[in-house]
Amino acid sequence: MSTSVLFDAPGPRARVRNGLLTVVGAALVAGALYGIWAGFDAKGQWEAKIWQPFLRWHTWETWIIPGLIGTLRAAAVAAVLALAFGAIFGLARLSDHKWIRIPAGVVVEVFRAIPLLLLIFFIFYLAPQLMGGGDYAFMAVVLGLTLYNGSVLAEVVRAGVNAVPKGQSEAAYAVGMRKNQVMRLVLLPQAVTAMMPAIISQLVVLLKDTALGYIIAYVDLLNTGFKILPAALFGSLIPAAIVIGIIYVLLNMALSALATWLEQRSRRSRKTAARPVAPPGAGGIALAAGAGGAVAGPTLSDTGE
Repeated sequence: MSTSVLFDAPGPRARVRNGLLTVVGAALVAGALYGIWAGFDAKGQWEAKIWQPFLRWHTWETWIIPGLIGTLRAAAVAAVLALAFGAIFGLARLSDHKWIRIPAGVVVEVFRAIPLLLLIFFIFYLAPQLMGGGDYAFMAVVLGLTLYNGSVLAEVVRAGVNAVPKGQSEAAYAVGMRKNQVMRLVLLPQAVTAMMPAIISQLVVLLKDTALGYIIAYVDLLNTGFKILPAALFGSLIPAAIVIGIIYVLLNMALSALATWLEQRSRRSRKTAARPVAPPGAGGIALAAGAGGAVAGPTLSDTGE
């Protein structure tokens, strides 16, 4: 019999009340869905003729797949650069030298504080002033995503290294290892396991944030769904939005499933003594670790200096 320390098991009256609330809630949701369906039906959005183009390979080959490639290309390049940025500045924030640690901290905090959309706008309009005319939409999206998400990942790296028990580094120093050897051979291998779920969660955010390229006319999945397809196929705005939305959901579900698998794997790992790092934006709610207990893992904030 399973027990919980978080709340008391509901009694008979509470179970009846919960059942009634569940039925009422389900009825409200069903009513809302029917209202949406009826509204679309009244506007003729379910007619077969406006959905037929999405069953043709030409539509996917000409518009949707190039848009998907644009999204994945920006996300892949930005993810690689953000991981490198996060690793460099995360380790720099752990340096014993103030002239390295303080500037790195300033860079990370500044780019974490700037709204990503403002960062993309700034790069997009600054680039022609510095480098002359050209199409800088891809560069603006990738660089904006790199600076913002790399700053968040830098904090993840710092939290991951700090999550390793100090006894591990003390034992390594005791056997004569130098600082770089301790970091490279002892701390980082364990920290990577602990922070992997948080890294994947941030990469999911990065993938979704590529949609901000719509504002500067970067040709991605969102731009394809809301600008290009409705212009090429009259009356297909709602079907295009639904198809594009489903593709986004499938992409993020795949990455989320990978994050969940890595989180479960890291909990079972016997190669690290570090607890999993809470994903960015978890609001201080740390991941539970270990079976049979809710052991709080370190968050980005509680590992600060």
